[in-house]
Amino acid sequence: MKSKIFLYLFIFMSLICLYLFVSSGKMVDANMEKIGKLEAEIELLKDSVQKSTVKVMDMQYFSLENNDDALAYYDHLNLDNIAGYISDKLLETNEHKGDNPLIPYEGMQNDFKINKIKVLNHKWILTDFSDGKYWGELLIKYELKDDLGIDFTLIDHLLYTQSN
Repeated sequence: MKSKIFLYLFIFMSLICLYLFVSSGKMVDANMEKIGKLEAEIELLKDSVQKSTVKVMDMQYFSLENNDDALAYYDHLNLDNIAGYISDKLLETNEHKGDNPLIPYEGMQNDFKINKIKVLNHKWILTDFSDGKYWGELLIKYELKDDLGIDFTLIDHLLYTQSN
């Protein structure tokens, strides 16, 4: 009787081991397939990041921060963030009561104020302005003086038409 119990126990354990061996092979195959898919996805994501990096570099091409020749004009001023300083001074023109004095239009819904600023180089600024409903852009020439004063001169402007 004891020998039959051990025989049945041995057969039962053999079947369990066989089942585990077969199912582990299938799991390894399934995991390898998942790993292959994840590796392909990682390659796609790396390509996407690389394309995004190139796009950002292209967008930053016209920027004072990335233009060493333009920054050389202001080495003697000892400013840490020249573009930020210029942007702050330009935003101070928004503090005038009514429309911004650099914007040659009268606000239709509210007062026209400068919203976004892009310091292109050591002479030009591109800005966006709006009154909440109507908007436009300005091309501004600026001169940063040794006493850190700035003169702004409007070069060109446009106001977008309202489209329905």
